[in-house]
Amino acid sequence: MARPSTSPRTPAKKATLNTPQKARRASVWRTAKNSNRHELYELAVQEVEAECDFIDMVWKSKRGRFASTLREDFCGTAKACTEWARRRTSNHAIGVDLDSSVILWGEHRHRAQLPEAISSRITVLEANVLEVETPGIDTIVAMNFSYFIFKERALLVQYFRRVFESLANDGLFICDGYGGSESHSEVEEERHLDGFTYVWDQNVYNPITSNVVNHIHFRFPDGSEIKRAFSYNWRLWSLAEIQDAMTDAGFTATTVYWEGTERDGNTGNGVFKPSMRGEACAGWIAYIVAEKQSVKAKTGKKTVKKIGSKKTAKKPAQKPAMKPVKKPVRA
Repeated sequence: MARPSTSPRTPAKKATLNTPQKARRASVWRTAKNSNRHELYELAVQEVEAECDFIDMVWKSKRGRFASTLREDFCGTAKACTEWARRRTSNHAIGVDLDSSVILWGEHRHRAQLPEAISSRITVLEANVLEVETPGIDTIVAMNFSYFIFKERALLVQYFRRVFESLANDGLFICDGYGGSESHSEVEEERHLDGFTYVWDQNVYNPITSNVVNHIHFRFPDGSEIKRAFSYNWRLWSLAEIQDAMTDAGFTATTVYWEGTERDGNTGNGVFKPSMRGEACAGWIAYIVAEKQSVKAKTGKKTVKKIGSKKTAKKPAQKPAMKPVKKPVRA
């Protein structure tokens, strides 16, 4: 049975896993004036603990071990990097983002007070994901649909190829996608949290190009509002298109992880498993895992696809004017 409509920023897994901080601090309620949009975004959208749990699960399943190095592309405040470094003493994290202001905010918010033993294993780079060089990484992630900023297929393949080149030989690339019948609608959806309301505004959808313009607004009990706190001009890529682009970039295998359904048949249960078939829901989120080398379970042998043909290696003549995306995934 199809789940009820949920926007890409209000999946059932967020509602069940996310526990917002208390809104009332020193007897002061949240308002637009005293609130920070990055903090509100983290409270409303992100669940980095669950994301890191998913990374661990995938690695244990596919490689029989845990990853140690993580690169978070379009990292914004680099909250996921912080969680990754906290998780195990062997873990190291690199965040990549173009926006120096959000990087600085995340530094003060998440990393300035960390013990040296943890902070020394986190590096945040102000750089373009199409140009940054960080070879030998176990896992690279691009969450919250941030790579949807690449509207042309050639640019999407170029980004995936850069990711491929930055991974270790058995590395994994993990990203997410969203869709469903209501993802093609121009609608606003509200979710009430502790002390503020999160609004996902699907402002524009063009069925000819699949381009979308989405906004995040925050509203408060006193009637004030942070309008268009974050805005995204994306192409709404399908899971099939994403996997095809990954293959062209050199990845040998891709797997879609689809969310299961609660016993009531109406809501997602927050558990993602490999699947070849998804439900025709009004709104869904899925993970895509791309392998640099696919491992045959029975023989233990690794198969490596040859890459580097003129078709896959060709780069567009003009580099994109890439506008930084502040982490929206799960700006």
